[in-house]
Amino acid sequence: MKYIFVTGGVISSLGKGLTAASLGTLLENRGLKVALQKFDPYLNVDPGTMSPFQHGEVYVLDDGAETDLDLGHYERFTNTKLTRQNSLTSGQVYARVLERERRGDYLGKTVQVIPHVTDEIKTRIRELAESTKADVVITEIGGTTGDIEGLPFLEAIREFALDVGYSNALFIHVTYVPFIKAAGELKTKPTQQSVAKLREIGIAPHLVVCRCDRPLNKEIRDKISLFCNVPYEGVIEEKDVDHTIYEVPLMLQRERMDELVCQLLRLDTPPANMSHWQDLLRKLIAPQKRIRIGVVGKYIGLQDAYKSVYEALSHGGIAHDCGIELERIEAEQIEKGGAEKLLKGLGGVLVPGGFGERGVQGKILAAQYARESKLPYLGLCLGMQIATVEFARNVLGLEGAHSTEFDKASPHPVIAMLEEQKGLMNVGGTMRLGAQPVQLQVGTKAAHLYGAFVVNERHRHRYEFNNSYRAQFEQRGFIFSGTSPDGELVELIELRDHPFFLGCQFHPEFQSKPNAPHPLFRGFIAAALQRLTL
Repeated sequence: MKYIFVTGGVISSLGKGLTAASLGTLLENRGLKVALQKFDPYLNVDPGTMSPFQHGEVYVLDDGAETDLDLGHYERFTNTKLTRQNSLTSGQVYARVLERERRGDYLGKTVQVIPHVTDEIKTRIRELAESTKADVVITEIGGTTGDIEGLPFLEAIREFALDVGYSNALFIHVTYVPFIKAAGELKTKPTQQSVAKLREIGIAPHLVVCRCDRPLNKEIRDKISLFCNVPYEGVIEEKDVDHTIYEVPLMLQRERMDELVCQLLRLDTPPANMSHWQDLLRKLIAPQKRIRIGVVGKYIGLQDAYKSVYEALSHGGIAHDCGIELERIEAEQIEKGGAEKLLKGLGGVLVPGGFGERGVQGKILAAQYARESKLPYLGLCLGMQIATVEFARNVLGLEGAHSTEFDKASPHPVIAMLEEQKGLMNVGGTMRLGAQPVQLQVGTKAAHLYGAFVVNERHRHRYEFNNSYRAQFEQRGFIFSGTSPDGELVELIELRDHPFFLGCQFHPEFQSKPNAPHPLFRGFIAAALQRLTL
């Protein structure tokens, strides 16, 4: 088994996750089985309690693990199915070490970072390798080289390479080569310093991936090769993409990155056939049609807050050879200026999940406008609950109807807390999480889109539709098109007299891929296109 470790230097947000995912794509298309995992040095047990302002979206796996958004890249770019084994934080490591210390597992020894913490980190690599039986395990180390909290992880992978033998382990360092406008040239010193810091720890990268906004010339490559002690061909250019992140695998293939990895790890494989990926790119870069889709949220200023939603919309566009022009709309702006002003002329509107009261009224107004103007609407998690509240207020006439998340004293709590959530003290990892079966109703739009009657979808919520109101809703054309198998939990809603108005309690964006768009997103884009061609 072979192991690849991806580290980063100079600054954060360089795209280590995309680099790891893109390499995984290339190696899979060489016929190898690949497993990817992410190590995050922060002390949170997982990102589930972290604000999107701090961490971007929380990506949920089938087994309910709340993880870093990079795991979304891993699943979208490769065929790997991830579990909580694929995600590790310092919080999990230290919790496990301290639990063992309390049990007396260390037999009276002084518990230290080396070897006890580093051994736990190495154990997680071995556990993933054994459970997946992959040919190659790619491990991304979060954070930036030099961060104090990341040192145990770097020490662990240094030791691990020694354990498995240097012919079976490969280090890739992603760094930044800035262009200094005043000097009119690219500068390699940050890269040199970052690699030097890594070498101090005892890790010598085999490949240096250089993020840059313009091509690296021969002089720059020579300099990085000399001062970072890597072969000339081991200096990999990773220039900012022009259109889409899905260009990255082909960019790295042109740089012969996958070929070099296979040579260094002594893997005898045929070249990767990426013709299907090129077809995807053609549909993304030069689509036959274009459409504007509005996303109404409270974290619109943060690109990573709705990362999977944006990607799933682009996948829905690929299915119809259609480019998606996103209109990112702050919910609070709708509260100030009204929905029509901001939503008129769009092909469709999507309201994603979220927590907290800020912007809720703007989302309700967006759902109302979509319902009344027959604008295609897709509500995800909170977006489904918002549509329910709007219908209760403006169609059923239930004054003051709301979710108890936002108004505990509502006279009509059409959205209420799940029974099993009541009385919980901890907020971390306690929501209804992970893949759950959804029973679809015969003859509904949802069943038609899925082409099935039972599907599994990933959840992350504490509140649900209040079944006390179900009969009132059904009498006015509000269809419960998907429920839990026992019929108790509402999973999907749609409107009878509307071309496309769907809301789901789950998060379909987490299971969409560029080569396998999710049925709800594919159907949503189809409805948006139909509206604009009528």
